[in-house]
Amino acid sequence: MKKELTCINCPLGCLVTVTMDEDGNVENVTGNTCKRGEVYARNEVKNPVRVVTSTVKVDGGKEYSVSVKTADAIPKNKMNEAMNEINKAKIKAPVHVGDVVIENIAETGISLIATANRK
Repeated sequence: MKKELTCINCPLGCLVTVTMDEDGNVENVTGNTCKRGEVYARNEVKNPVRVVTSTVKVDGGKEYSVSVKTADAIPKNKMNEAMNEINKAKIKAPVHVGDVVIENIAETGISLIATANRK
C-alpha cells in the first residue's frame, strides 16, 4: 500500500511517498529531500500530530483576545476536542507570554499557553 503526502516541515513541500506492508508497517519513504521529511512521513502515517494555534477571550483586559498555542504537538484526532475547549475558554487580564490557559487540553497531557501579552 502507498500513501502520498506533502511534507510540511519546510517551505519546499516535498511530495513524499510512503510504502507500507499489509500490516501498516512502513517499508520505504521516497521523495523527501531531507531526513526531516522522512521522519515527518513515518510519523504522519502512524501517529499524526499538530500544534494547535488559536485565540482565547481575555476578561477585564484592554483587548478582546490573546493568541494561544499548544505547548507541543497533540494527536491530530484530538484537535476537534481541543478546539471545543479553546472556544469555551477565558483568561483574566493581565496575560503574559507562556501563561497556561488550559492544562492538559483534550486530555493530552499538553498545556495550552498564551503567545502574547495582554493588559
